[in-house]
Amino acid sequence: MSQSRVETPAERVNRIKREKNPLAILPDIERYAKLGFDAIDKDDLEVRFRAWGLYTQGDGQGARGSQVPYFLLRIRIPGGQLRAHQVRRIADLSEQYARGTLDLTDRQNVQLHYVRIEDVPAIFRTLWEIGLTSQGACGDLVRNVTTCPLAGLEPGELYDTSGLVRELDRMLNGNPAFSDLPRKFKITVTGCPSWCTYPEINDIGLTVVTRRRGRRTEVGFALRVGGGLASRPHLARLLDAFIHPHQVPAVVQAVVSIFRDAEGLRANRAKARMKFLFLDHGWDEKRFLEEIEARLGYRLEPGVPHQPPCHVHRDHVGIHPQKQKGLYYAGFCVTGGRLTPWQYRLLADLAEEFGDGSIRHTIGQNLVIPNIREDRLEAFRKAAEAVQLPLEPSPFRRGIVACTGSQYCKLALTETKQFSEQLTAELERRLPGFGGQVKIHVNGCPNSCGQHWIADIGLQGVRIKQGEETVDGYEFFLGGGVAGRADIARRIPFRVPATEVADAVERVLRAYLAERQEGEVFQDYVRRHTAEELKAILAGERLPQPSGDRTEAGVAD
Repeated sequence: MSQSRVETPAERVNRIKREKNPLAILPDIERYAKLGFDAIDKDDLEVRFRAWGLYTQGDGQGARGSQVPYFLLRIRIPGGQLRAHQVRRIADLSEQYARGTLDLTDRQNVQLHYVRIEDVPAIFRTLWEIGLTSQGACGDLVRNVTTCPLAGLEPGELYDTSGLVRELDRMLNGNPAFSDLPRKFKITVTGCPSWCTYPEINDIGLTVVTRRRGRRTEVGFALRVGGGLASRPHLARLLDAFIHPHQVPAVVQAVVSIFRDAEGLRANRAKARMKFLFLDHGWDEKRFLEEIEARLGYRLEPGVPHQPPCHVHRDHVGIHPQKQKGLYYAGFCVTGGRLTPWQYRLLADLAEEFGDGSIRHTIGQNLVIPNIREDRLEAFRKAAEAVQLPLEPSPFRRGIVACTGSQYCKLALTETKQFSEQLTAELERRLPGFGGQVKIHVNGCPNSCGQHWIADIGLQGVRIKQGEETVDGYEFFLGGGVAGRADIARRIPFRVPATEVADAVERVLRAYLAERQEGEVFQDYVRRHTAEELKAILAGERLPQPSGDRTEAGVAD
């Protein structure tokens, strides 16, 4: 008797989505809220709920696949732009339904934890009342469309992308035509001169460019496609096209459709991202552009030369002037993206008292209050002290990013949020006068939600045997970057328990300070060393070798 073939994980997910559109399960969610967690259909729980921003939550012990009756609920915030009243209601939801948890993500969203199925309908209704939703924040859909938090405000900005982001969100989120993608899909559209939204690691990255036409200057967009990280990082490919602003929605729709319809991407969930058209399916930039134009029904104009920016700081932290004369913005640093409801409410109060009531999220897990009058800056600084979020953080606090970690994510191997806070405080204590910028990204597993591949120092969570116990540990990745310094970090064959990470980071930063050449940034220092040399530095097996009379400039005694 022949045995029937067991369907693969990818086949199972694809079948579940075909059998019932995940966007159509709101009545089921209402029913489960009355019946309780145990009544939830397994297919809904593991697949369809994600379309509504709901992931089952980990048990906090880092046990992969562990099941607890709580959800991570992600709120979608297009372009990261909120009003004070929305912020206060989110803080209320956090306290009422999520045990006071409130995490900022690297796609300008907000995450709540410990959410019970019984409370999900009430949370949804509150979000709808204030013009927000969790729809499309997770799942095999177009995720939150990001843009510069200073859209319309940045002095060097060439185009305000706020309107485009809203238009794309309306076009894509909840659209049945794009409710069954092979996997998640990420878009950023930015006019920021420092490319603060990392277009190189998005499926679609649109950045502003200009060209001369006679006596006038035309503004358009350059198009990059196929960026992504996870366990096989790939920087987006630049296509030879000049995209007029009015063409952006049609071009975006064409690219998403190519991803949706591409043969072969649905066979393996691990290889169902658009980057694999380039990595595994033989596509190149020319073919991709031809596919876009075939769907548009017209040819796109050739691209124009442009130089990616090399800004050291691209996070909009601190108090700086806007392009509107006499107005300033204030960028608060939120270590690892974690804050409390009372801090969120205080920020809303500050936004209304000193600004225009708006608050903007960044992809660096930070927050910006814009439109502060110059004559009120000193009063603002004093009032802002109550929030306990620095406006002038150390380089370590400014550059830290952390994924959700094992406290709430069932895929993570290590706890990341508290670890990031402790690591930051320890580096501030050990290297109090460190100059410049260093980005440290902490990731609890290989999926790279914490983007460790593009950090100066990337830390990927591992489990390490220590005596009779298995403890949190981290593997090191060095020398990643974006924009003008775009490069994938190198994996260093070095891993240590979490308690020893600060020692290793201190060693490599002290070596950099002692040995760096004139004007050399950390990424360039890493590039001129082999992986084995860097491993020896991290392990303390090679001491810094000062060049000439160079001292550790930038570190206080």
